[in-house]
Amino acid sequence: MNDTNIDLATTGRQTTGTRKKKGSTAFLVFLGIWIILIGGGIFGAKLYTDQMQKEITADIEKQTAAQVAALQKAYEERLGQLETSYKADITDLKGKVDALNELLTFTKDNADNKTDNSNKLYTQLNEVKKQLNELKKSLDVLK
Repeated sequence: MNDTNIDLATTGRQTTGTRKKKGSTAFLVFLGIWIILIGGGIFGAKLYTDQMQKEITADIEKQTAAQVAALQKAYEERLGQLETSYKADITDLKGKVDALNELLTFTKDNADNKTDNSNKLYTQLNEVKKQLNELKKSLDVLK
């Protein structure tokens, strides 16, 4: 009987050891599955954020390009309006200069002792020429 007790005690120890091995193997499998799930989640999140970043960047680039095009169009329109108004002003001043030149020539021919009027006309003519030159410079700066 003693042998049976020893056999039973040995058998009991072996089953306990096998259970520990089975339990540790199950735990390792469980841990491995969780590590794979967590890694897959992290990888999926990374892919998703990269894709979203690309989409947002593309949208921002489109919006920026549209805004730049609108600003450029508005700038060109405004520049065209300014150029047209300066050309009209220059044409108007040229007409005034020509009229003053004719008046100056007429008064110069008709006036013998009236040098004061002639000097005033020359002064006015010079002022108009200065304004014309300033307008031309402003137009060149705008171009």
